[in-house]
Amino acid sequence: LTAGTARAASAPEAGGNCDRGPIGDAASNAASLTTLAWAPFGRPEIGWDIYARLTAREIDSACGPTSLGFAAALARWRRSHGLGGSGVMDIVVFTALKQFWQARRPFVLASRKSCPPPPAESALSAARGDELWDGKPALLLPEVLRAYRAMRNAARDDEPAIAADHRLMSIFSAYRSPDYDAARCARENNCQGVTRAVCSAHRTALAIDLYLGAAPGSPIDSSNDVNRRFISRGVAYRWMVRNAGRFGFVNYPFEPWHWEWTGEATVSG
Repeated sequence: LTAGTARAASAPEAGGNCDRGPIGDAASNAASLTTLAWAPFGRPEIGWDIYARLTAREIDSACGPTSLGFAAALARWRRSHGLGGSGVMDIVVFTALKQFWQARRPFVLASRKSCPPPPAESALSAARGDELWDGKPALLLPEVLRAYRAMRNAARDDEPAIAADHRLMSIFSAYRSPDYDAARCARENNCQGVTRAVCSAHRTALAIDLYLGAAPGSPIDSSNDVNRRFISRGVAYRWMVRNAGRFGFVNYPFEPWHWEWTGEATVSG
């Protein structure tokens, strides 16, 4: 082995050589995974475990975030993007990752100039009752609903745990009119924050919020770290990260439950 690399005693995960890589970088990642104090989306957070699955997907690693293999893959990714050869997760690499993730969201691109207008509600299709989290009606553009249905069926075929829990991947929010969002913002007095906005992606009828699990005692859309971390570790979210791009969906990383349709299948989750 070359200096700075080593083999771990455990076997590598399927699809990746996880037992070789820079020891010091892997140790740094293991230490910061649940302790890093930062604000990647403008709100203080502790740790980066919530974003570990998306990061692994982006850097093409099947290895856990504390492994030697993950650090090696991250180092390769950083070098390929001119960010040095370190295999350490830090704000520099996360800022670059965030830019890639956000740029894939059609709403982010469309809203840079002005808030995109909503579609005519008469052009939207309604989800079926069995596709809803709590019976609340959900409207989407027809092509988005078709893509969602294909994705949900594939998830159930792939993962017995998803098939066994009919609630997983059900819709709890879809199209929201500008008037609805404006009224909610006024009512909650919390607009233009990380979790509430006057101009919401939901007005496009391209965005869906999916039930992917919830931490005990937390609302399904709670943005506290405990709930988001719980969801990010669950089978449904992990399936989405690996496969949602095949159906044209990308994630808003701060909210594991929020996915937007891009209009085309992609290789990235």
